[in-house]
Amino acid sequence: MLVVSEEVREALAAHRPVVALESTIIAHGLPRPRNLQVALELEDVVRQEGAVPATIAVLDGHPRVGLDKEQLERVANEDGIRKLGHRDLPLAVAAGASGATTVSATALLAALAGVRVFATGGLGGVHREWTVTQDESADLGLLARTRITVVCAGVKSILDVPATLQRLETLGVAVAGYGTARFPGFYLSDSGYPVDWTLRSPRQVADVMRAQDALDGPESALIVAHPVPEDEQLDPELHARVLADALHACEAEGVTGQAVTPFLLDYLVRHTEGASLSANLAAVRGNVRLAGRIAAAWAGA
Repeated sequence: MLVVSEEVREALAAHRPVVALESTIIAHGLPRPRNLQVALELEDVVRQEGAVPATIAVLDGHPRVGLDKEQLERVANEDGIRKLGHRDLPLAVAAGASGATTVSATALLAALAGVRVFATGGLGGVHREWTVTQDESADLGLLARTRITVVCAGVKSILDVPATLQRLETLGVAVAGYGTARFPGFYLSDSGYPVDWTLRSPRQVADVMRAQDALDGPESALIVAHPVPEDEQLDPELHARVLADALHACEAEGVTGQAVTPFLLDYLVRHTEGASLSANLAAVRGNVRLAGRIAAAWAGA
């Protein structure tokens, strides 16, 4: 049922580095035709680091790990591409549906295929007003039971960052800053909160991954929190002002549930004149490059 591309399958068999990439950013995160351009660019960044890209999606009911150009074009351009979390996978498979995979679905399918390193922008987490809404991303629970290393720029800054960090601790998911003792804030280099551990090289990350396996503990993830460079981050004052306005607008318009995150992200893009999207893409590019280097260290290259 799981279709692994020939290139990815051969790389895994030869113990060569592979990096998983999600497809939601292609189908739902960027306008056409920029989405396809970015998808191809990110795959090229992985290759520049000597690794094989494995973009993940579900096409016609088949979960695919590694897409060719024609399949990437389908995800980028085809109308009706769904957004799939890991809970949606059995439904999509049974219905023969096509969909782009979120963090949770990508991490699960990557792990099933034997891919250990995954690069993304920002994770989901605990939403603001959690005590009222009980709204928490499925990413967290999935990462608590999936052995994969996720390179990200922290969690989306529209979320409750300290509550998310606390939840990750409760779930037993390891978190380390890469080259920093501060937890990144997605669009921002620093969310304002510390991390307990700092890793400073791909080799150190690979050593932690090997220690996870040697200890044979719970099958949980390792989060490598890699900040966007300060000169490419969203201006912190602009971020704070627009996010406050976005939260007020969200409440005023009665937006709730799964609609909250896309509403807030879209508001930020529109009211920062695209600067938040530029910061997002800068973070993703950096995360993908670092993931390629970690995958190479993990493979012993």
